[in-house]
Amino acid sequence: MTSHPTSPLTSHPISHPISRYPVPELKDLPDDLRERILAVQEKAGFVPNVFLTLAHRPAEWRAFMAYHDALLVKDSGSLTKGEREMIIVATSAANHCLYCVVAHGAILRIYEKKPMIADQLAVNHRKADITPRQRAMLDFAMKVCQRSHEIDEADYVALRAHGFDDEDIWDIGAITAFFGLSNRMANLSGMRPNDEFYLMGRLPKTKP
Repeated sequence: MTSHPTSPLTSHPISHPISRYPVPELKDLPDDLRERILAVQEKAGFVPNVFLTLAHRPAEWRAFMAYHDALLVKDSGSLTKGEREMIIVATSAANHCLYCVVAHGAILRIYEKKPMIADQLAVNHRKADITPRQRAMLDFAMKVCQRSHEIDEADYVALRAHGFDDEDIWDIGAITAFFGLSNRMANLSGMRPNDEFYLMGRLPKTKP
């Protein structure tokens, strides 16, 4: 059985590209992109393929990451980090985005410490082991994802009954909408999930 060389930035064999578009070399990237990618690599032990795929267009990479951080890396609002990832996984599943379901499913499992939660949400969030509040949140996210033209005041009333305020509702909708873009770009580019994501958060860490 022949083995294939691997890229220094990804675990995938070079013969199995992570994108159908050219993936730039790290040395050829602008300093700000390269520094963030190296920081992610140091923290995670690998570079998520989304960073390398979108680096094909640095200006769009910066805009994408800026909006990503504005929605997901903040302390305001009542949504937990895990709940934000629930929205991403459910939305990405509805949009048939393999990359985002696998990558954010891994993050969700780690945040929630529930090894089955991502699989449940990717198949049917209404059957998942989540709270009624989270189910209402995802019901609304699915409406934003699939039937946004039908949103009306009744949706706001239902969410407020679970303790969400109008800013939280904006967050739910904005995360859903942003990942609608992300899902479509991942599908467009043929973005491959890193192998590492598949097993993350599925088994408890063994103590030395």
